Amino acid sequence: NVKGLINIQFVVANGTVYVIEANPRASRTIPYISKITGVPMVSLAVRAMLGEKLKDMGYGVGLYPDGEYIAVKAPVFSSAKLSGAEIALGPEMKSTGEIMGIDRDFGKALYKAMVAAGVGVPREGKIMATIADGDKEEALPLIRGFYERGFFIYATEGTAKFLRNHGIKAEMVRKIAEGSPNAIDLIKRGEIKLVLNTMSKDGKVERDGAKIRRAAVEHEVPCLTSLDTARALLLAMESGDGGFSCLPIDQYQRKRG
Repeated sequence: NVKGLINIQFVVANGTVYVIEANPRASRTIPYISKITGVPMVSLAVRAMLGEKLKDMGYGVGLYPDGEYIAVKAPVFSSAKLSGAEIALGPEMKSTGEIMGIDRDFGKALYKAMVAAGVGVPREGKIMATIADGDKEEALPLIRGFYERGFFIYATEGTAKFLRNHGIKAEMVRKIAEGSPNAIDLIKRGEIKLVLNTMSKDGKVERDGAKIRRAAVEHEVPCLTSLDTARALLLAMESGDGGFSCLPIDQYQRKRG
């Protein structure tokens, strides 16, 4: 019997859809949906709560028709302002804002979103890869993608050996405790354009990983701790090669008619 907006969280496991929770409130996504569709969601929800019907407000029921554009919402983080804070993602929300990229093409919309969120999209340069053992197989085609685009790969010992065994040239860097030059030195010298780092279950290795992630943030080097994000970045690179265009927001909004 909820009238107005409702936020429902689902999870799909083994082909079964479960409802985690349902909240009779708006989510942070609502302003973005209103912006891309041109539908005043909050205003309509308030009027519905006061007893009006959608059809009497000039809106029908059912799913809203697909538009011509794709919108990508991306989180914004303020890790650089939080001295010493861990930037690796987990179940707790760490984002401090959100932005949206819009385009006819998904890749270009993604590219706009990543640029607006402050995730640098490098065109060339050197990458530092420190990948946990459990992630190496999944990371291989991604790192190969960067390598084939002309990026030079630096990697910690285990990652470097793995990449070399699979035909990717990678220069090994020392562990932090072994002295210079190590990953942090290269970041501080401005040689690294992107850091790929996934969490390790090895305590000593993970302590080094945390230091590398922190150094990247403090020196404004994009640091990706999720392979899904790395995959998205590769797509954004490919889509952004030809540049992109921007339009006033009302040009993106679907006209009701």
